[in-house]
Amino acid sequence: MAGWFLVLPEINRYGNAASLFTPLPTVTELPAASPPPPARKYTFPKEEHLCRKKLIDELFSKQSASFGVYPLRIIWTKSEEKNTATPQVLISVSKRGFKRAVDRNRLKRLIREAYRLNKYRLLEQPEGHSVALLGIIYTGKEKSPLALVEKKLISAFHRLSSAPVEASTAPPAA
Repeated sequence: MAGWFLVLPEINRYGNAASLFTPLPTVTELPAASPPPPARKYTFPKEEHLCRKKLIDELFSKQSASFGVYPLRIIWTKSEEKNTATPQVLISVSKRGFKRAVDRNRLKRLIREAYRLNKYRLLEQPEGHSVALLGIIYTGKEKSPLALVEKKLISAFHRLSSAPVEASTAPPAA
């Protein structure tokens, strides 16, 4: 019978090749345990959805700040002091840009997923964040993949955490 077979130079008493296996480290050889990473909740519960008309009007008032990270527009209001609570979030896709509800719903689903997976970048800052209400508006003309939406949302979170409110609310110089 012809075939391939492997010749092992040294076989231990269990029938395994001794040179391929290394013994397990003992308890004294293990490195010092580092603290476990914080447990994150990758959820987007109903309490975090911005639904009340009064709060939506407050978000779109003159006192809110905004900036664009194409294809997204971020609108937010500042809270009184820095905190670690999750802000209420509004996600919107214009009917003017996407006539079919299927397309609008898909883009909203992509934005919700990107927010759900990356909101910890905003919430887990050592000094906290100052966002009370957050609006994410899709302003692009074409459908974007999740990777692009997620990348732009991450850059928006970095900008939110680093930019002071006073600098972003000032009108542009003419």
